[in-house]
Amino acid sequence: MSPRDDSQATGFATLRRLLKDYGRRHGFAYLAALVFLGLGSAATALVAYLLKPVLNHMVEPDGLRSVRVLSVAVACLFGVRAFSSYFSQVILARAGARIVADAQLRLFDHMMDQDLAFLRDRHSSEYLARLAVAANGARDALQTIALSIGRDAITLLCLALVMFVQDVALALIALALMPVAGFWLGQLVRTVRQLTRRSFDGSARVLRAMQETLTGVRVVKSFTLEDEMRARAEQAIFEVERAANRAAARMALASPLADLTAGLGIAFILFYGAWRVSVAGADPGAFFSFVVAMVMAYEPGKKIARAHLELQAALANARAIYEVLDAPAAESPRPGAPALQVGEGRIAFEGVRFSYRAEEHALDDLDVVFEPARTTALVGPSGAGKSTVVNLLQRFYAPQAGRILVDGQDISGVDLRSLRRAIAYVPQDVFLFDGAIGENIRLGRLDASDEDVVNAARRAHADGFIRALGDGYDTQVGEMGENLSGGQKARIAIARALLKDAPILVLDEPTAALDSESEREVQTALEELRRGRTTLVIAHRMQTILAADWICVIEGGRLATQGRHEDLIARSGLYKAFVDAQFGGKSAP
Repeated sequence: MSPRDDSQATGFATLRRLLKDYGRRHGFAYLAALVFLGLGSAATALVAYLLKPVLNHMVEPDGLRSVRVLSVAVACLFGVRAFSSYFSQVILARAGARIVADAQLRLFDHMMDQDLAFLRDRHSSEYLARLAVAANGARDALQTIALSIGRDAITLLCLALVMFVQDVALALIALALMPVAGFWLGQLVRTVRQLTRRSFDGSARVLRAMQETLTGVRVVKSFTLEDEMRARAEQAIFEVERAANRAAARMALASPLADLTAGLGIAFILFYGAWRVSVAGADPGAFFSFVVAMVMAYEPGKKIARAHLELQAALANARAIYEVLDAPAAESPRPGAPALQVGEGRIAFEGVRFSYRAEEHALDDLDVVFEPARTTALVGPSGAGKSTVVNLLQRFYAPQAGRILVDGQDISGVDLRSLRRAIAYVPQDVFLFDGAIGENIRLGRLDASDEDVVNAARRAHADGFIRALGDGYDTQVGEMGENLSGGQKARIAIARALLKDAPILVLDEPTAALDSESEREVQTALEELRRGRTTLVIAHRMQTILAADWICVIEGGRLATQGRHEDLIARSGLYKAFVDAQFGGKSAP
């Protein structure tokens, strides 16, 4: 199969899926729109047909009465066209808006069911482009088909019928010109499809440049990278502009090609038809009606030609939806999977092996146990596998070998949501959603009352600073918590975890980036949070290590040693060397 044939097959396959997924769901709306569009098309054709008796009666002595009736009929037909046009546009607009919403919801739902391995393979801007652009492609494809069939194709068919009724010979001559226009149109389709895809990819790069610049604005300004970021954005924007201009130029060719073909055909038919009326004695009314029908058919014919190009552009965008939807959803609910039942909260890694990249083991046959109601600190050099332990416990990724048990239950076989409901997570880089402080705390348990939120904040030692803010718990945190300090964000995250009240707690050293005063406040809140829970903490600070009940040293993806701080200092040269290297020789409490 040639590349062109393969591309066409892909386009047809995308169209079939769109019709199956959205055409059937909104079939009643499209049927109603087609009825109204068909009424308008029939009214247009009847106007052209009635011109024959109008012209013939005009030359009769008593024909004025008939012409008056015909004039009223023409006015009514135009009223039907206006009525049909209004209701068809409203129906199609509503159906189109619903299709965009449905496509965006499907994309968002499917992305929520993907694991981190899938999401990290593409830049987030690509998903944003699919939500913003590709969903519109689904709507545009179906709208183009509806308008092409309901308005343009039916109008063209009705007018062609009028032409055949009035003069078969002239109608056959007019139809003989259509393959010529179709040939030129086919040459444009593939180019438009390729340029539309290039424009979509460029739009994703524009979003990427904007997103990275806004997210990393402090780094951009600190390193005076404004010109570099402008250059990146400019390159992507110009690529989109070039692709859009080239696509517009190709699509614009459809109109002059149709004009040229139609002009030659109309000129010939006018000359030949005039000869038949003046020399051969043909009916002048029938010829006039034929010419009007032919001229009126020109516009819908040109729209159909352009609609083919527009359809290909819409399908190229819509195809980006299925590129995501066709990817298996690693985290989709598994019917019948039992819920995790947490008793003591004992966690065991047995022979766990995991790699982010081939032949680079982040964890290599790891065996370790985290005892219940105890705080275990994970320490080790950067890249040792500490964060991977946390990621696998929450099933952000699946191990390639071994198993992870919670109270004897293999977490790979339990319901994923029940597993994550049993774990409260406080990351090092605290993420707050745009909204009020109270709303961010309530995310720990969505059905919590205002009193529960306040109690959680009080236990996290956050209530005081929250009430000191202008709007208290209604204070807006800003994008990614920009309106709050690091210590304030950390205590809000702790309050959120306290409100969740999960039996297992995972901490990625939320005090790592804080000053001494903020660290003391957060450590006090963490003491409350850790009480009575199985706690894993990735430790970067000596205070965190000393506060732990047990220490596991991870090196090279394996458990190197474990024990209490004092014991490890006395018997483990590896641990002592690590502490001395990390904390400047402060190996003793």
